[in-house]
Amino acid sequence: MIMVKIKNVFNRAEEMLNGCIRKFMNLPKRVKIPVVSIIFVLAAVIIMIAVLLRPKPTPPAPPVVEVEKVDIEDVNIYGEYVGRVRAQQLVEIRARVEGYLEKMLFAEGTFIEKGQTLFIIDPRIYQARVNKAKAQLNKAKAQELKAKRDLERIRPLYAENAASQLDLDNAVAAYESASADVVVCQADLTQAEMTLGYTSVQSPISGYISERNADIGTLVGPGGQSLLATVVKSDTVRIDFSMTSLDYLRSKERNVNLGHRDSTRHWNPFITVTLADGRPYPYSGPVDFADPQVDPKTGTFSVRAEMPNPDHTLLPGQFTKVKLLMDVREKAVVVPTKALVIENGGAYIFVVRPDDVVERRFVEIGPESGNNTVIERGLSAGEMIVVEGTHKLAHGMKVIAVMAEDGQEEPAGNEESND
Repeated sequence: MIMVKIKNVFNRAEEMLNGCIRKFMNLPKRVKIPVVSIIFVLAAVIIMIAVLLRPKPTPPAPPVVEVEKVDIEDVNIYGEYVGRVRAQQLVEIRARVEGYLEKMLFAEGTFIEKGQTLFIIDPRIYQARVNKAKAQLNKAKAQELKAKRDLERIRPLYAENAASQLDLDNAVAAYESASADVVVCQADLTQAEMTLGYTSVQSPISGYISERNADIGTLVGPGGQSLLATVVKSDTVRIDFSMTSLDYLRSKERNVNLGHRDSTRHWNPFITVTLADGRPYPYSGPVDFADPQVDPKTGTFSVRAEMPNPDHTLLPGQFTKVKLLMDVREKAVVVPTKALVIENGGAYIFVVRPDDVVERRFVEIGPESGNNTVIERGLSAGEMIVVEGTHKLAHGMKVIAVMAEDGQEEPAGNEESND
């Protein structure tokens, strides 16, 4: 309607102007100058009317953004590393004496008990040495008995001056020498019996045994194949991984001593691991050791944790992903990571004030936990922040705030701010 009025005004003005021009051309020269002035005035009036009647542009609607309230919660800070599974005990079964392997008394890969006999090495030569040592011991005992009787006969004779001092000294020396020979022979017999016992190879621990490393009839021992098998006890496993010196400094800043239990905290460092198919292992284990020195070649130090393995799901030697609980931030200010805008000048968040105006707030960010980030400084609990739509915002812009949880429109001014 307004545009039609403007068009009519311009048409009438054009007709009036054409008529004035025709009349102006017929006027004498002395009249033309005042008429020109009138024409300029009329043109100015027409322009002013057109400007006044021009429609005003409609202001754009405020952008719609999703907002969330800043929360305070306890945040677990984790570190991720690559670890290697190690058995709690791994014992190599070796032949301690030389001989030919006669028997194997176990099934490979099965569970064996502590003290169970595993291998038999040809014992005949060692049995012969035991028999020889026994015979020498019996001979030494007989010599000792004779020397004792001789001494017992000499002493009364010496008391009656029927035997000389030399005879007595010789009898005492003979008896002491015979007694010493008995001790030596007894030691030789004990050693021979121990060596004979080594021909029966027994397991020092309970666990699962590997395949045999030597076949029946093979010469084993110091001059031959020494390693016969390996016994692994893996009901509990150890997870070894490495941390950097920077990780150590950060843990010290949080008063966390890796490898030591702290009774003043309600938590202590522990780890969880990931199975080969990506599933999390259902058990966790405490960190029980941290190397007190850094390896100069790698710049890392070794850390160890123990973990139950009742079903033998974890196999010694395999690699796994380790997730270590390094710290618990109590009552930390937490925001979704997607709400942060990172630039060269730092990180900032758009905060919605009570009057529905956004404010660009620079913050100091801390560690990440999942999809959230800890804010060290610059933000308070209860404030409303923009989590979706930050790309269309500028500082001081009016917005329409919609709560991200339920999608219901709720002006940010309804929430009290701590500022």
